[in-house]
Amino acid sequence: MTVLVVNCGSSSLKWALLDPHTGIRVTTGHVERIGTDVADHTSALAGIERDVADALAEPGTPPLRAVGHRVVHGGDVFTGPAVIDDSVVAEIDRLAVLAPLHNPANALGIRTARSAFPDVPHVAVFDTAFHSTMAPAVSAYAVPTRWRDEYGVRRYGFHGTSHAHVSRVAAHWLSDHRGIDPRSSRIVVLHLGNGASACAVAGGRSIDTSMGLTPLAGLVMGTRSGDIDPAVVAHLERVAGLGADQVETALNRDSGLLALAGDADVRSVSARAAAGDLAAESALDVYCHRIRGYLGAYAVGLGGLDAVVFTAGVGEHSVDVRARVLAGLGWLGLHLDTGRNASDSTAVRAISTHDSRVTALVVPTDEEAEIAIQVIGAIDS
Repeated sequence: MTVLVVNCGSSSLKWALLDPHTGIRVTTGHVERIGTDVADHTSALAGIERDVADALAEPGTPPLRAVGHRVVHGGDVFTGPAVIDDSVVAEIDRLAVLAPLHNPANALGIRTARSAFPDVPHVAVFDTAFHSTMAPAVSAYAVPTRWRDEYGVRRYGFHGTSHAHVSRVAAHWLSDHRGIDPRSSRIVVLHLGNGASACAVAGGRSIDTSMGLTPLAGLVMGTRSGDIDPAVVAHLERVAGLGADQVETALNRDSGLLALAGDADVRSVSARAAAGDLAAESALDVYCHRIRGYLGAYAVGLGGLDAVVFTAGVGEHSVDVRARVLAGLGWLGLHLDTGRNASDSTAVRAISTHDSRVTALVVPTDEEAEIAIQVIGAIDS
């Protein structure tokens, strides 16, 4: 069988037709500039429908079993994948208040794809669902009751499909190489891309994560600030005349590494730092200091640590960032092997020394494969 995974954004659409058991792609595609180069999402899905039909017509290609959809926010409602019907779509629409830039596009993709592929089940897989196992002490904000009860103000977390996939792969590696039972494994996953988040995973369950009500909280990112004093909003209104919407936009699009170094690309910032650029060096100090702070907090929350796992674009490819994050962690029992860290292998690999008590791993993320796995679990349950 094959599963079609659809990731529909406001102006882009990514998709992959793959085997859910192996993760092997039959075919993939990416449509950009919807509304400009491509008329609309219906036109983009029509192109996908043709490509998928051609791929399925190839001899030996298994039939399409289901369509899986990435949905950013599931609120308190969706704690796992959901087989889609009209009521699920309506709930995704209702939750758009928590993710106004994402859920409407996700819902539009679902509606269009259900029309394009009406003969197979469709399943929504939510970025927030993996973190639904967090305890109330972790997810709650100390804010007025009405905010929490009526407006859903709490920590939700994101990047859940990535954290789920990577932590499971890491747990299997620890079982095979160190004899650690996956049910008792203690792992911190660092998903470092243009968006970035940390997650503490105990026995396969998320117990804490750095993003909050929105993906703005937590680590310093490419263009997002990460954690700041919330009073900054009122302060800037008083001293600069900026409205809340202006501040929110700046914190999401004009902050992070872009604000600190003038460049949101870690590769460029690292190259400049290596050449002696003090602004770039300072930006990386801030970026990695925040990561290390969460790493330390999560080691405490987990009651110890078996592995630190790097994933996503920066985590998988930046030798410099990994080295900075892991510097001086011998007290934790983690010693970086510089040769292993410098490897350009794309396989799951350890970058710590053989005698390290805590293992540092690089694990490529595969959100499409994770979505496909969850889709099959949902329709077969």
